[in-house]
Amino acid sequence: MDANKDTSHGQARFYQNWVVLAGAIVAAGSIFAFLLLFAIDLFAHHGNPYMGILAYVVAPGFFFLGAFLITGGLWLQRRHARRSAPGTVSPLVINLSSVRGRKTLGIVVVCGVGFLLLTAIGSNRTYHYTESVQFCGQTCHTPMKPEFTTYLNSPHARVECTACHVGEGAEWYIKSKINGVHQLVGVITGNYDRPIKTPLKHLRLAQETCEQCHWPQKYVGNIERTYNHFLADETNTPFTVRLLLKVGGGDPTHGPVGGIHWHMNLANKVEYIATDDRRQVIPWVRLTEADGTVTEFRTPEFKDEAAKHTVRTADCMDCHNRPAHHFRSPNDAVDLAMASGRIDPALPWVKSNLVALLVGSYQTEDEALAKIGTTLREKYAGKPKVDALVSSAQEIFKQTMFPEMKADWRAYPNNISHKDWAGCFRCHDGKHKTADGKKSIKASDCNSCHTILAQGAGEELNKLNPKGHTFFHIDAPNEDFDCNSCHTGAFPK
Repeated sequence: MDANKDTSHGQARFYQNWVVLAGAIVAAGSIFAFLLLFAIDLFAHHGNPYMGILAYVVAPGFFFLGAFLITGGLWLQRRHARRSAPGTVSPLVINLSSVRGRKTLGIVVVCGVGFLLLTAIGSNRTYHYTESVQFCGQTCHTPMKPEFTTYLNSPHARVECTACHVGEGAEWYIKSKINGVHQLVGVITGNYDRPIKTPLKHLRLAQETCEQCHWPQKYVGNIERTYNHFLADETNTPFTVRLLLKVGGGDPTHGPVGGIHWHMNLANKVEYIATDDRRQVIPWVRLTEADGTVTEFRTPEFKDEAAKHTVRTADCMDCHNRPAHHFRSPNDAVDLAMASGRIDPALPWVKSNLVALLVGSYQTEDEALAKIGTTLREKYAGKPKVDALVSSAQEIFKQTMFPEMKADWRAYPNNISHKDWAGCFRCHDGKHKTADGKKSIKASDCNSCHTILAQGAGEELNKLNPKGHTFFHIDAPNEDFDCNSCHTGAFPK
């Protein structure tokens, strides 16, 4: 800066020079950040749904801040010029012939380059943070807490959120940017659903997401599973079912076509109509077999023409609809804790008491945890392992129930089975028949899709039957019912 200038108006020159200069640097940095973020996201392997927030909200915000500083600085300069004597207000002048001028220019260049470098580093680090699961689940803590908690306990806990919720492709890249900004506005204003609704209408097909890792042609065959349950009586009577699930496969080149995975649209095409938003009511099904044979099934009350509704082709997500956010029901969560030894089954009525506490009406998590602790310590005063019981019960609540968001197993149907929700029985209920009534898609018995190897407790579990036992429902053989007609995930209806 010219050393010969009168210093009596130093304050004026500050406004004339540095405010405008700072605004210019901020504006330039924001443009640089936008271009950098756009380039990073354009060439990234997976799309980032929150890049829209950084590139189209945050970066422009800094640009407008810089523009505001420039405008303000110019206004202050003009205002000061009107009040000053003619010739006393000078513009920004950098005299390169003077040592001070060269130093000033050097400082400006170094600060500008440093600012752009920090902008580049910060933009890159921010981008990578926004595509992490921590950002997706913890930044918007209250809205996404249920989804983040269940995700951490899911089989997909090491899969990035964007791999399933965005995937690849220009169309979904753009959709994710718009949705990211929409979510930001919702969180800021508090205008979001409680619980968060499953975006069924906006989910990508399984072929475009799940099948990027999973191989549908794989022949799975039979898988053994053991389900440990405890009755809600005083002694918490154990009841275990040991099953052989007939998963099978749908591709004849890799194994026999049959089992549960017969439904995959490899050789057979299954289409359906759902008349509710959650796809729990399916009154119409159409099967197109490999040889071109078409069979249509419908329930008696469905009189409409299929053309009046949206016909959806069944894929993996119609059964595996909670692959990363499974909200375990109170019954199942307590059964698991008792079977694994975290809760002592010898404590009288512990199953029914815990389930009753878990499904209580609470406004906040803190209220629920306090109630659970107080109640259990009163009921089991003097009993061993009370502290472990309280700790386990509170942990179950924190992992499965989210009162602030009104989110639990009741809000999110799980169609992978048919115990607490209709699941398989949405179609296989015996009501779906052909027009002549000759064919139905009702499973013939409990051993149609799984073989009951053993059931009960103690020595009964050693009585293996490879052909399959008749399902023994507590105290009497019974197969002619839909499980979810009585089971709710907590207490029977």
